[in-house]
Amino acid sequence: MISHLGSYSLIFCTIFAFLIILQSAKLIGNQSKIFLKKIYTIITLQLFFVIFSFSCLLIAFVSSDFSNITVYNNSHTEKPFFYKISGVWGNHEGSLLLWLLVLVLFLFLFILDTKNYDNKYKLLTVIFQEIIILGFLLFIIITSNPFDYIFPVPLEGLGLNPILQDPALAIHPPILYIGYVGTSLIFSSSLAAVINNTVNSEWAKQIKKWVFLSWIFLTLGIMLGSIWAYYELGWGGFWFWDPVENVSLMPWFCLTALLHTILVLEKRNALKNWTIVLSIATFSLSMSGTFLVRSGILNSIHTFANDPSRGVFILTFLFFLILLAIIVLFIYLENDKKNSNNFNILSKETAVLVNNWFMMYFLSVVLIGTIYPIFLEVFTNEKISVGPPFYQKLMIPFLIPFFIFMSFGPRVKWIKDKLKKINYTQIIVFISSLIIAYIIFSNSSVSYLFSSFLIAASIFLVLNSLYDFFSKSVQIPQKISHFSFSILILSILLNGIYSEEFNSNMKVGDELKFIDKTIKFKGINFDEKDNYKLLRGDFEVIDSGKNTLRFNPEIRIYNQPVISTSEADIKTNLFNDNFIVFTLLKDNEIFNVRYQHKPFMIWIWISIIMLAFGGTLAVIKYGK
Repeated sequence: MISHLGSYSLIFCTIFAFLIILQSAKLIGNQSKIFLKKIYTIITLQLFFVIFSFSCLLIAFVSSDFSNITVYNNSHTEKPFFYKISGVWGNHEGSLLLWLLVLVLFLFLFILDTKNYDNKYKLLTVIFQEIIILGFLLFIIITSNPFDYIFPVPLEGLGLNPILQDPALAIHPPILYIGYVGTSLIFSSSLAAVINNTVNSEWAKQIKKWVFLSWIFLTLGIMLGSIWAYYELGWGGFWFWDPVENVSLMPWFCLTALLHTILVLEKRNALKNWTIVLSIATFSLSMSGTFLVRSGILNSIHTFANDPSRGVFILTFLFFLILLAIIVLFIYLENDKKNSNNFNILSKETAVLVNNWFMMYFLSVVLIGTIYPIFLEVFTNEKISVGPPFYQKLMIPFLIPFFIFMSFGPRVKWIKDKLKKINYTQIIVFISSLIIAYIIFSNSSVSYLFSSFLIAASIFLVLNSLYDFFSKSVQIPQKISHFSFSILILSILLNGIYSEEFNSNMKVGDELKFIDKTIKFKGINFDEKDNYKLLRGDFEVIDSGKNTLRFNPEIRIYNQPVISTSEADIKTNLFNDNFIVFTLLKDNEIFNVRYQHKPFMIWIWISIIMLAFGGTLAVIKYGK
């Protein structure tokens, strides 16, 4: 019964979408306040029915209603309550319903936020956003209905993949989706502003908060996914250039470029065309990610099981949206011959453009590395994987000029700046950076001299970002975000340079030497929980100073589905993480043990949170 109500709610939402598009199109020429209120009322009803439909699926999961095929495929009676809730969006059908909910919610909030704005602009934004909503509604109803019925009704479900039963991954999709879906509103608003001929400073001021909001949630969503990969998959790393990881990183590069460009448009009424292009590209990349994850093309632990028809539907819909955007943009470019972007070479506008060039280059590298294996397989039937060496060789050489440029860019003035006399403070900072980098380089196992220049550039960025805190020309959100980014980069570099790894097969009672440490396998304990059994290892790691760390990693064997997972034990402090994970190899006797020493891991997470905090301060400031 509850599934039927949820399915009918989606049909009502589809009818409302058609009504809103038709009525909004009629109202563009006759902007009666009475009819505008009717549009707002229908949007409110649409939001209500989407929330109701999502609630129906939530109730079906919580009550273990196995007559619903989505619940049957992704839950079981013994699953903990928290994961029954997160199981709602831990699958293809439920995740799309959550995506739809955020789409409609964002449109509703946009309407509330733009009460005093031009009605034609609002109606056009509503039309474009409802076209996207309608596309997702049809996609859900035709290919991915979360309320399909199964008969006879099974007594038990198949369960949720155990590696998805994790707190970080439970909240990761909703936060990431808010970042993704926020780009749809930027897309709709941009096309509306183009048609309405209001791509100007006022529009930039209005849309800026949505750009920052999407960027904040996308940043936090990527971070949560990285944390999950770090401790749940047992790989001991936070980024592996996995194709689905790349899918979330690409729109982040575009959004980062866009939030800088939108500031130029607000201040100078310039870079109009480029701002619109970035708005379209950001949403296109978000939609492309949706297609790649659900099409079966990518081979990743993150992808959803699916059939090819779903990928074809999304690809067709994406092609339609991009074609629509190109047509609108072409008309706009034809009608806008007066748009001039001639900047003084020493100005903040030029600094933003250079920042954008770097972002677009990094985006291009990730895009090629992600889609090249796909096209190669299509044309030659040859499978390859593009790993970290590809990205490192193409991106690292450009990081040095990028870091140096970022060190000076925030202080450059708008319109025109002047070349100043020799700044002895900067010379001292630069020499200090080289000295610190040399000390780090000489005390590490890295043999490439180029690495010392990379470290020096990152330290130079950190010191200059710290100096900017005392500069009145740089605003507080920008100070925090740039300083956080510099800490993030330095932490990643130091983490890569000083990480140590031990990997060996061991039995209980074994004691092995690793560089200046001794690893002891003391024993195994057996335990049983509600939905899994576990083997808990007992390890000791003793360093040269006789300091001892005790570790208790686990091997969990889940009841439904019957899958074993390895749970790492991580000891964290402000300077390093010590990480142990073990897996069973043979007859409960031989285990593969991986120990890793990961310096400055905590600072990677802290810096990303600070980065998002800087963006939050910007939203608070610009939302006034």
